[in-house]
Amino acid sequence: MARTVVGMNNYGQSTVEWTVVSTGIGPLLLAATGQGLVSVVFHVDGPVREKALGQLRDRLGTEPVESASGLLAEPIRRLSAYFAGELREFGLPLDWSLSTGFNRQVLRELAAGVPYGTVVGYGDLAKRVGQPAAAQAVGAAMGSNPLPVVVPCHRVVESDGGLGGFGGGLETKRQLLALEGVLPEPLF
Repeated sequence: MARTVVGMNNYGQSTVEWTVVSTGIGPLLLAATGQGLVSVVFHVDGPVREKALGQLRDRLGTEPVESASGLLAEPIRRLSAYFAGELREFGLPLDWSLSTGFNRQVLRELAAGVPYGTVVGYGDLAKRVGQPAAAQAVGAAMGSNPLPVVVPCHRVVESDGGLGGFGGGLETKRQLLALEGVLPEPLF
């Protein structure tokens, strides 16, 4: 499969491509750079989309360009397969530039160490990154995740069995966990 070569803008920054895709949990905005998928945003109606694009522009220093090909063709294909129940591991190149420090460390551990169909507690994830007293900070890292679904923050739950929080809303978290077989499908 050919990959589109992305040029640089006038400021030496790589191009950022974005598109909105329909999924079983609602529309998602996807954005990618030449490094990989950089952002996934839930529930992108008009105002949410404009806010997300503004944040990408500000944080990456370049104007996002709408495109559903090139950089985004493979992420779109794999997300479609995931929501169809045909994919358990994304295996996509990721651009981590929207995450730093402890948050990036936690998100990388989550992406590498919590497979499809499993969950981990906030405290357990804190222990995995060598900070056993940092369960609340892990929660903050989940809230700052620029790549939800692909970096599966929906798989992080409270130690007492509660779902915990979720940037896409608890119903979306329930739907993702049901898709992965962790929770039963809702009756209606």
